[in-house]
Parts: sequence; C-alpha cells; structure tokens
Amino acid sequence: MILVQTIAVFAALISTAGVVLAAQKAKRPVRRALGSALCGIASLGAVNLMAGYTGVAIALNYATAFVAVVLGAPGVVTLLLLRVLLLT
Repeated sequence: MILVQTIAVFAALISTAGVVLAAQKAKRPVRRALGSALCGIASLGAVNLMAGYTGVAIALNYATAFVAVVLGAPGVVTLLLLRVLLLT
C-alpha cells in the first residue's frame, strides 16, 4: 500500500510541475492557471449534474479534485473516459 501511495504522490508532483512549467510560458500565468482550474471544477460539476441522465458519475474525492484543479477540463475528460471504460 505504501508503494501505491508513493507512486500516486510522485505522479501528482510530476503533473503539478508540468502544469507550472506550461503556465510559466504564458503571458499571464496566474490568470491562465486559475482559468484552467475553474474550467476543471465546472466540468467535474457538469459531469456529476448529468449523471442522472447518463448514468456515469465521477466520485468527488481528493484525487478527482486534484485532477480537476491541476489538469483542468482535459483531466476530467480523462477521468470520465476511464470511468466509462472501467464500467464495462
């Protein structure tokens, strides 16, 4: 279990570093990072609001919140695709 947690923390640190490096290349990095985080949170909320119609929901926990905030909407789409693929 410790190995899995260590790998998860390492992956989180690498993805956060990648987002920081990408944001540094923008003209307004803080604004871009906040915009991406808000889009991720909004897309996670939209997926969960549509769960009654689609039957697919993403649980809200620390991992999914981290993915939504750090990776934005593409991260939420990846979570949704993983959820759909793992349901079948």
